[in-house]
Amino acid sequence: GSLPISQYVFAGELSLTGALAQVGAPLAIAMAVYRARPDACLVLPAACARVAANVKGLKVLAANSLAEVVAHLTGAAPLPVAEPAPIMASAPSGLCLSDVRGQAVARRVLEIAAAGGHSLLMCGPPGAGKSMLAHRLPGLLPELTPEQALDVAALNNAVNAAALVSATPPFRSPHHSASMPALVGGGAHPRPGEISLAHHGVLFLDELPEFGRRVLESLREPLETGMVSIARAARTQTFPAAFQLIAAMNPCPCGWLGHARAYCRCTPQQVDNYRARLSGPLLDRIDLQIALPAADADWMDSPPGEPSDSVRARVEQCRRRQLSRQGSTNAALSVAGLDQYCVLDAEAKALLKQAMRRWNWSARVVHRVLRVAQTLADLAGCERIGRPHIAEAIQYRQPWG
Repeated sequence: GSLPISQYVFAGELSLTGALAQVGAPLAIAMAVYRARPDACLVLPAACARVAANVKGLKVLAANSLAEVVAHLTGAAPLPVAEPAPIMASAPSGLCLSDVRGQAVARRVLEIAAAGGHSLLMCGPPGAGKSMLAHRLPGLLPELTPEQALDVAALNNAVNAAALVSATPPFRSPHHSASMPALVGGGAHPRPGEISLAHHGVLFLDELPEFGRRVLESLREPLETGMVSIARAARTQTFPAAFQLIAAMNPCPCGWLGHARAYCRCTPQQVDNYRARLSGPLLDRIDLQIALPAADADWMDSPPGEPSDSVRARVEQCRRRQLSRQGSTNAALSVAGLDQYCVLDAEAKALLKQAMRRWNWSARVVHRVLRVAQTLADLAGCERIGRPHIAEAIQYRQPWG
């Protein structure tokens, strides 16, 4: 070969006939090699070398057998350099926001969540459109960058060897019976869970209070840090988990509390116990919290809503504004970033202080409100956060109506 033997890294079952299912996580291997030794040359089975070649800057060679590797090292027959497999463009899901008739407030909040990367809790009776709205959020999000697409593919590659590199943000929707290892990751040999498979995408938790209390509390750290650590006796494994949480729930166990045409049979104690399944610290970490009213009896006569394409155009413009200013979405702004970039006028600051005193907000809640207000200002094209932006952000912390 043209390089010293020390420059080569060999990975995979090179004696195989080439089935991708037999090769472990080529993207994860390639990314780890590049971070540790960017000048190395990675040798992989031809079946997965093209996927690994998507790691920009890393030289990947494709081999079909150990004999080919030996021939390359002796200079008899050089191995071919793998060409990267093309990243798949976003495929239209067929789910458009225009399908949602009515629910103007919920549509507005969904756009805000997409524009700033904010977490969202929707509380409303059955049939209010909570799941329908959540499944249309991916259609409002910008495509993943090539680097983000590789991160997502590498994580999925750990549980599905045939995972493809795609520019479409992931959307994961585990059932409320999911165990903690299934949601956050685990196992004897730790593997990523649903929150990591939703990295750079959306994690939708329907019927939120029906998830186990320990499962819900395990979301608190990843919502803050974007990472999750799985501790085992032999080692601790850390997976990325920068997901956008979208959650839905009923206002009470039977679901009909406050409904104009249905009767709620829950006692006040049952309602309190149901809502208490969501702890204060968890709710503090959810940026947007709204109550959805029941659909009107004449909802079919309402005109179609604004389509996803036009909403996504505003979202992409808002995202570009954030990235050019601070290098991240507003939802990911650090406390230091809030001090630096979130500039409030005098009226906005006075209203925020009034809200802090009235609801006795923690510092974490105040920071969440500021991040949402900054997104509202960005959507409006304003340089400063004004009183209307703070007022609207405050409205979106009322999950029980």
